[in-house]
Amino acid sequence: MPKYIIEREIPGAGDLSAQDLQSISQKSCSVLKNVGPQIQWVQSFVTGDKVY
Repeated sequence: MPKYIIEREIPGAGDLSAQDLQSISQKSCSVLKNVGPQIQWVQSFVTGDKVY
């Protein structure tokens, strides 16, 4: 199965709370579900200003 990286620029991402990051990831997963039910989130990485 192919794997893809989605890069999101979110200023201050590295300073967000766990609850904020969870909310962001839930939004991303709902978008992916609408794009195609076969698309599955695997893992996220947070840097200073980006989420991958």
